[in-house]
Amino acid sequence: METFKFKNLEFLIEGERIFLTKCGNLGMREGDELFKFNFCEVSISGENKNTHLGAKMAMSTEWDKLLYKSHEIDVKELKVVCQSQKVEVTVNFKTYDDSNAIRVFTEYKNISAEEIWLEEASAFVVNGVGNINEDEKCKITKFTQSHHNEVQPRTFTFKELGLFRGTGESQRKIYGLNVGSWSTKEELPQAIIQTADGKLTMFEIESDNSWYWEISDKIRTHYLYLGGANSTYGSWMKKLGVNESYKTVNVALCFGEDLNEVVENMTLYRRTVKGSCKADENLPTIFNEYMHLSWDSPSEDNTKKYAPVAKLAGTEYYVIDCGWHDDVETNLVYHYVGEWKESKRRFPSGVKAITDYIRSIGLKAGLWIEPEVVGFKNQKMIDYYGDECFIRRNGTKVTVMNRLILDYRHPKVIEYMSETIRRMVEDYGAQYIKMDYNQDLGVGTDLNSDSLGEGLESSAKAFSNWVSSMTKKYPDVIFEGCSSGGMRMDYKTLSLYPLVSTSDQVDCYKYPYIVGNILTAVLPEQAAVWSYPVGGINGECLRDVSKKWTDENVDEDRVALNMINSFLGRMHLASNIGLLDGERLALVKEGVDYYNGLSQMKKTAVPYLPLGLCKVEDTTVCAGLKSGDKIHLAVYNLDGEMKKVIPIFKDIKFANIGYPKKSLTKVCFKGKELTVEFTQKRQAVFIEIGV
Repeated sequence: METFKFKNLEFLIEGERIFLTKCGNLGMREGDELFKFNFCEVSISGENKNTHLGAKMAMSTEWDKLLYKSHEIDVKELKVVCQSQKVEVTVNFKTYDDSNAIRVFTEYKNISAEEIWLEEASAFVVNGVGNINEDEKCKITKFTQSHHNEVQPRTFTFKELGLFRGTGESQRKIYGLNVGSWSTKEELPQAIIQTADGKLTMFEIESDNSWYWEISDKIRTHYLYLGGANSTYGSWMKKLGVNESYKTVNVALCFGEDLNEVVENMTLYRRTVKGSCKADENLPTIFNEYMHLSWDSPSEDNTKKYAPVAKLAGTEYYVIDCGWHDDVETNLVYHYVGEWKESKRRFPSGVKAITDYIRSIGLKAGLWIEPEVVGFKNQKMIDYYGDECFIRRNGTKVTVMNRLILDYRHPKVIEYMSETIRRMVEDYGAQYIKMDYNQDLGVGTDLNSDSLGEGLESSAKAFSNWVSSMTKKYPDVIFEGCSSGGMRMDYKTLSLYPLVSTSDQVDCYKYPYIVGNILTAVLPEQAAVWSYPVGGINGECLRDVSKKWTDENVDEDRVALNMINSFLGRMHLASNIGLLDGERLALVKEGVDYYNGLSQMKKTAVPYLPLGLCKVEDTTVCAGLKSGDKIHLAVYNLDGEMKKVIPIFKDIKFANIGYPKKSLTKVCFKGKELTVEFTQKRQAVFIEIGV
């Protein structure tokens, strides 16, 4: 028997088997010695899965056949190799200096004399997630998602989700999954586990397509399985020829004594994998004319009307969104996208002339694109590409939301779209490109693939490789990731882009429920948030509003709340702010200046959530950033009591309102307690606190 440690991991080698006995806050405890299991699971077609556990990933065909071969430690990296008669498994661990994070992926190699088919292949498995006597004490927080309602956490005990002591192992499981190309449409690929001792473990799966995780019982302990797609959930199977290998997605785990600590460790880890570019180093302020302004109808006249106001407000980029392309009616834009040539109808002088104008007034210019689609009525581009360039199932092209989906595994797609980006940058003058994706293609493609799920996986990889090549080719261009807001908000995608849209939420009073949780999912320097002072509420999508309407409906508190919505992330200012005047316009300018002053701090700060995670029924939302001995805290009153008492983790040395400077809200403190007294039912302030 031999043991060894690697940072916060502990292993036991016993004869021909190796076991992970400790992983941060998780692992076997005294008395668990008889219940040792592998830290990977792989099932091969035709082999015996010797269990009655139903659709669970536990006890795969190879789990009890994998024998320890070797391990190798190289400073911050560890490789552990195991083998069965058919497959060699290499589990790769990586650790970090400033975070207790562990990043893991697994490689599977066919070492048999004939081809094999993988049906399940874990990235990582951890045993010792509590035991079956603790189902009422163990909890999990899942982060549900939906269009306009991103990052909505819900916490349950294991028992509430169906795990409870029966025979010691059951068919029940707690799980999260995605099937399709919108990786975060229903749930984020992350969760926070709280074991019976109160300690927290946070994990994420870095996949931009299908993914899967589960927690369940195995004999008397709980395990955590992390992976990508599999045959049961995602129609994934992978054929491996002799000596061929398959590499899983990356997963990461972080640990903490409380919510702030575990999110801090995940934040520090994410900074090691995030996308970045030279042009985005100072986190510039963006004005995008889509939300509550042009929507899908930008024009030369509108740009000349709105860009000077964006400059007056202090923003640095002016982004022309959907509609600069294709000479069709506005309601048909998405039916005909795909050629990406300028619209002479809306920009009679040409797009280059208007981006030159934007630069002439001291702004940088941006353009929108949806690079993965062709409108289903754009016969010219459909004929150009041919059937072989589109995602297909059962011999027919996949059509979603009036769009066909391009297959980036085909060189003709790469060639045309690379030329499109070149044209946007060099011919049209784009210094910022918003890459959108407004539909989910579903389970995958059976074209040139081993299975539907494998086709989805390989086509997603081809697209991400293309995006990476474009960002490297144009380092002076900022590329934004967007998927109808936050429908592809995973850290495979966020490793490609320096910033990502977090939501298309159109109501400023609902956005705080996203802002209050967003820092658990996205780094502050990447989390783009709309700020639309002249925006709608109650689901209104405003267009062509009047000065009279603005004066009657948009007061100073509404302007300030909109600005504060974006302070913890990346400001995407929008709406017809030219209709504002006096103190309301001054609040916009003050907000942009204040945001700019936060940028350098934001790149190293960590989230601070004194009230924990928020829910849409809360009347108080509170979230902030901690940097050294200073906290910047956004506090919202949303139809609640005027007086809010907020616990702070240390004695408070000072507290004052950073924005808006003329706020009538009162802030005071005593010991570790901050008190905020609002004057209106819907109001927000941004507070600076010294500790």
